[in-house]
Amino acid sequence: MAGAMAGLALLISGCADGGNLANPFGGPQARPPIASGPQPVQPLLAPAPALPPPVQTPPAPPPQVTLTPPPGMDLPVVAILLPLSGRDAALGQQMLEAAELALFDAADERFTLLPVDTGGTPGGAVSAAEKAIGQGARLILGPLFGAEAAAVGPIARAAGVNVITFSNDQSVAGDNVFVFGFLPRPQVERVIAYAASKGGSRRFAVLAPRGGFGDTVTDELQKAARANRAQVTRSETYDPGTTDIAPTLRRLADFERRSLALANEKKQYEGKTDEVSRQALRRLEGLQGQGDLGFDALLLPEGGDRLRTVAPLLTSYDVDPKNVRILGTVLWDDPTLANEPALRGAWFVAPPPEARADFEAAYEKTYQRRPPRLATLAYDLVALAAILAKLDARPDFSRQALTQATGFAGVDGLFRFLPDGRSERGYAVIEIGDRQRRVVDPAPESFSGPLTN
Repeated sequence: MAGAMAGLALLISGCADGGNLANPFGGPQARPPIASGPQPVQPLLAPAPALPPPVQTPPAPPPQVTLTPPPGMDLPVVAILLPLSGRDAALGQQMLEAAELALFDAADERFTLLPVDTGGTPGGAVSAAEKAIGQGARLILGPLFGAEAAAVGPIARAAGVNVITFSNDQSVAGDNVFVFGFLPRPQVERVIAYAASKGGSRRFAVLAPRGGFGDTVTDELQKAARANRAQVTRSETYDPGTTDIAPTLRRLADFERRSLALANEKKQYEGKTDEVSRQALRRLEGLQGQGDLGFDALLLPEGGDRLRTVAPLLTSYDVDPKNVRILGTVLWDDPTLANEPALRGAWFVAPPPEARADFEAAYEKTYQRRPPRLATLAYDLVALAAILAKLDARPDFSRQALTQATGFAGVDGLFRFLPDGRSERGYAVIEIGDRQRRVVDPAPESFSGPLTN
């Protein structure tokens, strides 16, 4: 598959002029023209340019082709490093398909995308980077995992090539490596600021997996709480491999002390027949504990099956969503979570959903399946690379071109790269309702303030 798209740019000659394109993969099918083409990156402090919306009817995936550039043509070669074999091959292939959509939406005849298989390992990523650089890559998109990016960075740096990894491991950011995944810091800052300003939350708790990701989320929560004149009053972690989350929930809710306090209060009224005592017992009925929980908002940074396990158990330990605002991250960006009654009224952050819905429709129409959540990362980066390849009629993949204060607008909303290699995004705040989700605070349309680390 590594060579499957290497010559793709040579096959789409003429697409940027708005004319019809004969299907290079067999048959005379015509492709709709690009309406206006991608907009060039604007100067600092100008509005961020929007990456083009996904095309509705792109061609089918290409067969094997060979890169044979015409004599004298200086093609900007951009490599995309993905696990096209191994355990994560399915995800890698789907991200490559998203990259194909971006190619046909944003690239012109001078652009070449070179997919290279990493196998999903650091060693495979090193070999892939060496191969890509040897074939003239001037920018590397990927690899997918943090350990791979850490291994690739020094090799690319020696060749003067920047790397934009799909990982969300901010520890690998720096020098020539930029991290494009959904980093914890912007997510936590956004949801905590909104909970503090709109929800009135002042005491936050967090329940996170033990290890790098959970530790980072907890640290960022502490910073975000201080920035909003709030405090983190409870913090609990659990083994990511555990199948029994109940003991951790008991600690989070201070359940032993509070259940004992409830039992003692019930004893004061049991056996009494006066109306006051009967009303007091009715009031205590159904409670699991007595006394203040110590927090009014709870951050649950995990999604998927873990979230589906934890959410229904919260009320069993008196963490009632009616009294405690449940908060989440991009990992909650799953429409099926709207079916979880225990999450009703919860807030989470995610990229603005409108553009992604258009992308998903185009992807599903082309490949007859829904894209994975990470597919938009591949689309946005390939579209960005195609834009940078056309700056002043020559490619510019430099640090200066990447770290523009205005950033870029893509399928996943507004984004920009910081000088230290991390990225920022403009997130919307979304509320989970009764089998539906709604945006309660739209994503920003521009970044405020200069680049900061």
